[in-house]
Amino acid sequence: MRLDHLSYAAGPDGLASTAHRIGGLLGREFTYGGVHPRFGTRNMILPLADRTYLEVVEVLDHPASDKAPFGQAVRARSALGGGWLGWVVAVSDIAEVETRLGREAATGNRYRPDGTELSWKQIGINGLIADPQLPFFVEWLSPEELHPSVGADPDYSLACLEIAGDPKRVSDWLGETVEAPLEDVKVDWVAPHGTPGIIAAQVQTPGGLVRI
Repeated sequence: MRLDHLSYAAGPDGLASTAHRIGGLLGREFTYGGVHPRFGTRNMILPLADRTYLEVVEVLDHPASDKAPFGQAVRARSALGGGWLGWVVAVSDIAEVETRLGREAATGNRYRPDGTELSWKQIGINGLIADPQLPFFVEWLSPEELHPSVGADPDYSLACLEIAGDPKRVSDWLGETVEAPLEDVKVDWVAPHGTPGIIAAQVQTPGGLVRI
């Protein structure tokens, strides 16, 4: 179990503009990731060190986005002006999470601009919708060399997560201590005074620490 990526819902200016704005703060551009046909979304990504990455995601005008929980979650966050959607934990065997949560994972895929297909299973979006401090889970089905973090500049890394929430609640959700997937990332837990979830992410860059 490890931190896989952070997901940021595009604002009213759309996917490309949101990614360009965040990339401008970090001094590095996002690249187009592709469409998630089963979820009715698409993304742009920025690889980071330690096998993690940032994702900006946008909902499409597509029937899948109304049916798939992930599409629903992205649409709802974007409707509020965009912002951090959630954090995502990678597991080696998602069947264990399926058993613990009592439901089956959904299969996702996207095609990169070069035509390469990436595929994975994910579960826990409904938990995220109900309680945004909770991560959701992915198991990558694609080879490790195709992970979106491949090619990251080692000078760009996630330094700190600021989360409004309760680490005990998150640990219960994970099935183990929250320190397990976040062992290399500092976390500032803040008691929520409103909606729980990610408040900000601090990224180490060649130009210093950038808070988004």
